[in-house]
Amino acid sequence: MNIHEYQAKALLRSYGAPVSDGKVILRAEDAKNAAGELDGPLWVVKAQIHAGGRGKGSFKEAEAGEKGGVRLAKSVEEAAEEAKKMLGKTLVTHQTGPAGKQVNRIYIEDGSDIERELYLALLVDRVSSRVSFVCSTEGGMDIEEVAASTPEKILSFSVDPATGYQPFHGRRVAFALGLEGPAVKQCVQLMGILYKAFIEKDMEMLEINPLILMPGGQLKVLDAKLGFDGNAMYRQPEVSELRDTTEEDPKELEASKYDLNYIALDGEIGCMVNGAGLAMATMDIIKLYGAEPANFLDVGGGATKEKVTEAFKIITSDEQVKGILVNIFGGIMRCDVIAEGVVAAVKEVGLKVPLVVRLEGTNVEEGKKIINESGLDVIAADDLKDGAEKIVKAVKG
Repeated sequence: MNIHEYQAKALLRSYGAPVSDGKVILRAEDAKNAAGELDGPLWVVKAQIHAGGRGKGSFKEAEAGEKGGVRLAKSVEEAAEEAKKMLGKTLVTHQTGPAGKQVNRIYIEDGSDIERELYLALLVDRVSSRVSFVCSTEGGMDIEEVAASTPEKILSFSVDPATGYQPFHGRRVAFALGLEGPAVKQCVQLMGILYKAFIEKDMEMLEINPLILMPGGQLKVLDAKLGFDGNAMYRQPEVSELRDTTEEDPKELEASKYDLNYIALDGEIGCMVNGAGLAMATMDIIKLYGAEPANFLDVGGGATKEKVTEAFKIITSDEQVKGILVNIFGGIMRCDVIAEGVVAAVKEVGLKVPLVVRLEGTNVEEGKKIINESGLDVIAADDLKDGAEKIVKAVKG
């Protein structure tokens, strides 16, 4: 689960991290009052969407201007005007894709004097099963670009959970960032604050880009992106309340209501599979035969007829889908349950695209019988290779 920048900064501020004062607005008419409550003399106006690259992004609408999603203003009136230009418009960045995202919130904050821009992140390292610090002197840039062109400028190390954060971790970060004097002490303290917040709030990612060093030698969190472990939100009610469902794919949001593991993709062949590994293999073989999967969908081992029905409805709601491949290898999941769900969903929403069904495993004969006697126009497949070939042929002609 992700949250907006202004929410991330409020959370980090509650732990004692240094951040600028700011105000969030949802309505254009509130922009001037919000900007007037800040000191200035420089204001930063930021579009709030769940995507990076806002400053380099562009709006689809001409009236939004050509300054990207992060703008500087030198007066209250200018800040309010820039906020009004962006609210309700569609911002396109390298992370949103060509469709972009609508800007429904604007964050106006005090400007800061910047001497140096630095990069800092805390991540879950799945190789070591530990929390890792990642830092670089190349702040303000995409870390992927830094890793590709100058990997020697990135320091990464993990923290032993038996000891937790220790001051030497902070000093290691400070020296890697080239900090001196009081900034080293502040860095040690700030790293401890961030590590504590990361652990206590069940984060998966905490990225500060940039972390700035100001002319007086003080550090400040200028931007912040936080991601949380969705499986831990049952014990993080305060974080759960920050969820902005308008930033999420409606199909993924609907799938979460039925405990379905669904991720929307850009292809044309919808997939319904049981098991994450089999779902990945299904997507791979679709690509092998020259098409692209429209989604990842694992219905799980204990899916009911109702869950399968909803899963099928979610797939068919995607206008990009030109064909559907149902690939079930029944172990815990019974083939007859899948078949009943598919039949029920097709009867409810109709079938306007080719459907290939491959069933194997528990109750496979019962499942095939249900499909065969349903009267549906279904293409049967004997195995995964056969299923992939048939659905790609049906879609591609």
